[in-house]
Amino acid sequence: MDSAISDRAALQATADNGLKIVVVGGFGVGKTTMVRSVSEIRPLNTEETMTRAGEDVDDLGGVHSKTSTTVAFDFGRITLDARSVLYLFGAPGQERFWFLWDRLFSGTLGAVVLVDTRRLADSWYAIDRLEHHGTPFIVACNDFGGPLHTEQQIREALDLSPDVPLVECDARDRSSSKYVLITLVEHLHALSVARAEGGGASAASLDGDQPLAALTPEHNP
Repeated sequence: MDSAISDRAALQATADNGLKIVVVGGFGVGKTTMVRSVSEIRPLNTEETMTRAGEDVDDLGGVHSKTSTTVAFDFGRITLDARSVLYLFGAPGQERFWFLWDRLFSGTLGAVVLVDTRRLADSWYAIDRLEHHGTPFIVACNDFGGPLHTEQQIREALDLSPDVPLVECDARDRSSSKYVLITLVEHLHALSVARAEGGGASAASLDGDQPLAALTPEHNP
């Protein structure tokens, strides 16, 4: 893995099309882990060691083993082709950092809402803000070994629209994280096609549709 990262670390001079996806969710749901697992470069992160002072601010329910936390954002990168690059931003989950989210959402194609099914309520704010901004998103349930829920139970708990994709994942696994991104890209493409067919616009279509196809398994093993 380290050699793969170093072999592809340099960004090609021809790259001039930057595409942006944001990973959001509650505190300790695995956003930093997902960005780290799928990025081709050593990701930039702003993790700091948690202190006792933070115990009175951050709710550690369900994540008592967590020892560090993101205080700004995570950043990773995937080269799609010679000209197009996908940038991944992981948003901090604690309420005291939510003021950063509006800036992180600016210019994004779409978002992944990462969910810990043991703490579904922690994801409500992320979904609310994305809907407020009109940002397309999918929901990915990160596997923490919690109680099993049916898809319908999760959809009802999160009040998800039927057209919002819901998938399972393991944020530690690169293939699983790639599958999540592919699902988001397919969702964005479907929305773009629906808008075009409804006469709402090709201008609003995803300019990145073609390069984003590089995320699919046959293009990016």
